[in-house]
Amino acid sequence: MKKTILYATVVLGLTAISRNGQDDDTTRSIFKKDKIVALLKSIETGEQEPAAYINPNKYIQHNLGVADGLAGFGALLQALPANSAKVNTVRAFTDGDFVFTQTEYEFFGPKIGFDIFRFEDGLIVEHWDNLQVNTGKPNPSGHTMIDGATEIKDLDKTDENKEIVKGFVTDILMNGDMTKISGYFNGDNYIQHNPNIPDQLSGLGTTLEELAKQGIFMKYDRIHKVLGQGNFVLTVSEGHFGEDHNSFYDLFRVENGKIAEHWDVVEKIALKEDWKNQNGKFNFPK
Repeated sequence: MKKTILYATVVLGLTAISRNGQDDDTTRSIFKKDKIVALLKSIETGEQEPAAYINPNKYIQHNLGVADGLAGFGALLQALPANSAKVNTVRAFTDGDFVFTQTEYEFFGPKIGFDIFRFEDGLIVEHWDNLQVNTGKPNPSGHTMIDGATEIKDLDKTDENKEIVKGFVTDILMNGDMTKISGYFNGDNYIQHNPNIPDQLSGLGTTLEELAKQGIFMKYDRIHKVLGQGNFVLTVSEGHFGEDHNSFYDLFRVENGKIAEHWDVVEKIALKEDWKNQNGKFNFPK
């Protein structure tokens, strides 16, 4: 089995070179996604080959609970109880040197996670993530945190869709300008995968109003990164939910210029004295 995976890796690597000897962007992007999916799956299978996709001399870790470098990643795997890990990557996307994924984990308990990896010279050199406990229960509209559309379309609209989503997060979630909210949606149509919020734009509004009555407010303070491929856009933001200092990873599907579907993971940011590396949760290259 290991020989088969290694052979497939070599073949895909060779096809990533175009006839004139330059990298072909489309093929190279697919190859990068395959590397990440294989690396994540190796957490479950124990396969050794995908570890070679990481630059052993430069691996910057932004999961604050994991030590820096390849050694930190290895120590995390060693701490896992034997045969306990399960990894199911449902969505994977490429944006330039970045690959971002949405994955269902059994990893020190059931979790849903977004992972972001950055490549340099064909190797993984940096990693960010956000993890949330997966209760396994559907939300009020019957959706889980991971189901829904997966097909990547409208590649020619990637930049346009990124601007739409960035505008929504800025106007609504950061600035609270609810007068603009209807412009981002097709009427009341909105598929929601947050475990506590029902479908439809009105469902989102009702939930936020109920939280406000309880004195619980959600406020995004800053967008740190916007990544996208076609009709899918991921935003990485920092803010507060109630009294907690949080990291918000939101994945949106855009259809005909309107936000149509949403997945998210919210993680409380650890106190600095508990960090196992000093790279920061949100430090992205300029």
